[in-house]
Amino acid sequence: MLSKLRMRRQLRRKQDSIMLNLTPMIDVMTVLLAVFMVTAPLLTSGLDMKLPDGGKSSLSGQDQVVVSITKTGKLYIGERHLALRHVLVKVKSLTQNNPKAQIVLSADRSVPYGTVIKVMGAMRDIGLKNVGLQTDVPRK
Repeated sequence: MLSKLRMRRQLRRKQDSIMLNLTPMIDVMTVLLAVFMVTAPLLTSGLDMKLPDGGKSSLSGQDQVVVSITKTGKLYIGERHLALRHVLVKVKSLTQNNPKAQIVLSADRSVPYGTVIKVMGAMRDIGLKNVGLQTDVPRK
């Protein structure tokens, strides 16, 4: 009788130790989700650019490849500085993987018009048709 009672206690202890408390893990995941939701919009572009004013319509969609041209005429994809031929190769490979991707050309307002057209024409020459220009919303 005593041994049966001990076995039951041991079995109950094993069952109690097997149970996993998920509350701390859920709390940590909730905090991480909140942090990422707050910081994600701030990470869109690290380049300091003044975009020209444009219309109220905007390019929409999550599948966008943003090519930036700075005041000095340097080309960037994200934070990475690339030469024009490397930008074209990178954009072409990204659009081959996702044909619905939009290519957004984001140029500083002080960049000469000819430079923007040169980049846009090079993209057209390699067969990229879905190229748009990023602008600021006009202020009243």
